[in-house]
Amino acid sequence: MMFTDCRNLPLFTDLYELTMAQVYFEKKMDKTAVFNFFIRPNNKRNYFLFAGLDLLIDYLLNLKFTEDDIEFLRSTRKFKEEFLNYLRNFKFTGNLYSVDEGEIVFANEPIIQVEAPIIQAQIIETFLMNTIQISILVATKALRCYSVAPDKMLIDFGMRRAHGTDAGMIAARSSYIGGFVGTSNVLAGKEFGIPIYGTMAHSFVMAHDTEEKAFENFASVYPENTIFLIDTYDTLEGVKNAIKVAKKKGIRIKGVRIDSGDLLTLSKEVRRILDINGFRDSIILASGGINEYKIKELVDKKAPIDAFGVGTELVTSADTPYLDCAYKLVEYDGKPKMKLSSKKVTVPYKKQFYRIFRNGKILKDIVSHFDEIVEDGVKMLKLYIKDGEVVRRSPPLQEIREKTLINFKTLPDTFKSITQHMTLSPEVSQRLLKSTEELKKAIRGA
Repeated sequence: MMFTDCRNLPLFTDLYELTMAQVYFEKKMDKTAVFNFFIRPNNKRNYFLFAGLDLLIDYLLNLKFTEDDIEFLRSTRKFKEEFLNYLRNFKFTGNLYSVDEGEIVFANEPIIQVEAPIIQAQIIETFLMNTIQISILVATKALRCYSVAPDKMLIDFGMRRAHGTDAGMIAARSSYIGGFVGTSNVLAGKEFGIPIYGTMAHSFVMAHDTEEKAFENFASVYPENTIFLIDTYDTLEGVKNAIKVAKKKGIRIKGVRIDSGDLLTLSKEVRRILDINGFRDSIILASGGINEYKIKELVDKKAPIDAFGVGTELVTSADTPYLDCAYKLVEYDGKPKMKLSSKKVTVPYKKQFYRIFRNGKILKDIVSHFDEIVEDGVKMLKLYIKDGEVVRRSPPLQEIREKTLINFKTLPDTFKSITQHMTLSPEVSQRLLKSTEELKKAIRGA
């Protein structure tokens, strides 16, 4: 059973989004609101890679309550007919500002800004946070893997360990944006045009009477794409069996996969055996519990591994499985709004933020009032939806991936470390800082 699709996504929201919306509706509070989505500081990430925008745009353009949705809401007895009639004609008519997918971003930056009647802006909150969070998590994890092994093939092997079908699809898309070359997820290949990769499972080898027979059968069907899984019984005997089959059939070995054991020692010995038998072009692919830390260790120790299949640790972003992200009201009906909760104070007003470069590297980011101009700064928030209609399109996924790799070069080297914590805190413009302090005093003095 599939739980969400384009027909029921309007109900993929927290109840309080709808109960608040009904109150707004009854009290005729549906003036324009501005909400900012941002990430709070995280001591395990020096930067974040933005992803998921196209998924959000598609949701906003197709958000429509069906008669089934209306009937279910009616059955809860929490909503009045007038409000249900409003939902029947619901359509997002607001503005969406966002950074581009493939941009490096940092904590406390307004990376998405929604400007819409407050009912619309409120109802979309849950989907926005859910989808953007996992997209950023996986894209960032992928880029961290890429950062320590830019010359290696990195492949998403994580679909079976993802937290649900949607998560598996988003992970494939986001990891590709983050520098991976492909995925094992066939549906992601169809839907997103991502190259797909795969070898064989241990069960395939075990289903045959011998490992050699398993390799023979596979090679007879895929003579040009023979990547043998060699660690089912004994890794070194496995590579010897692969060589025996290849020589017998007169084919090249595209590669071998090692999924367990001491990857450093085994890869060196497997490489030696392949080379002395004339298979110098055959690649070694490692999988099984791989993450950026293990990749770095193996690369630093010069393990002769050409490719890594990264699974569970990638799709769950295992060392940082969630973002402390927020979607906060910053303006309503033209008036600034801010939260003063302890350690969760927000910055009011509709905003823009600028990036300043020096010698091709990110120097600093400055968050400002929306209408401010920051000299030598590059505007990061761009208008994608205006009055409910798309005015800017994201490029194809391949171009977003290429953009990521270009943008990554602008990140100062000190920020690329996966073990040292260092992050960039955006500056707040003097004008916005002054406005914020004045509002804070006014609220506390009210």
